Amino acid sequence: MMTQHLLASGPAKNEIQAHRGASAVAPENTIAGFKAAAEQGAQWVELDVALLGDGTAVVIHDVTVDRCSSSKGHLKDMTAADLSGIDAGSWFGERFKGERIPLLADVVPELGRLGLNINVEIKQHPHQTSLEQLTKTVHEHLQTRAAHTQVMISSFDPDALRAMHALDANYDLAMLWSKLPEDWADRLATVPAQTIHLLYKSLSIGFLEDAASRGIKVRAWTCNDPRLLTSFWLAGLTGVITDDPSLFLK
Repeated sequence: MMTQHLLASGPAKNEIQAHRGASAVAPENTIAGFKAAAEQGAQWVELDVALLGDGTAVVIHDVTVDRCSSSKGHLKDMTAADLSGIDAGSWFGERFKGERIPLLADVVPELGRLGLNINVEIKQHPHQTSLEQLTKTVHEHLQTRAAHTQVMISSFDPDALRAMHALDANYDLAMLWSKLPEDWADRLATVPAQTIHLLYKSLSIGFLEDAASRGIKVRAWTCNDPRLLTSFWLAGLTGVITDDPSLFLK
């Protein structure tokens, strides 16, 4: 009975990922957010990567800077030099004033110093006409990671995952879905990937049991209430991606 209780209580510590950093307590996809995740005890952070118009890889979710900064503008119209004038922290709280939209080149070594592993979600926005440029740029930056830093690649775009696999077959690949397709197993096999990151509202006991029988890992995103996942751990749910890792680390 003790084993059942432990399994049902939640994910292993190394299966809790901080969504865009600890974005419940610090601005998303910033160094401050990643530091907050480390302070909470998280071992993994999930972050988004996209390219500016000059090809610079930056850590940001949207195709514009409008939502999460003091400025406005589309990524396609920006260069790395433009980032110095953008405050990406004040919108969240005055104490984060001056926080920057970080370059992937700066984030990778910083996460190594913080002892954090990286789940890189690749964002293939319409202005990024070359998937090869995007994936090669991400791959090159990941080669600078600390020896102890683990990496996984996630995307809603199976072509992006295939391209990263071609660059390094050792990458741990995770297919992102909001709604599970009926032919999910066949689609996953073409990537190839052994992990699914699924919107927590789309989870079901039957799917998790099926995935577990096939040796497929499943993590739920983005869940900020541990009670909503209670019934899924014994069925095979592997982990969770959350804005507030502390909720699952208690």
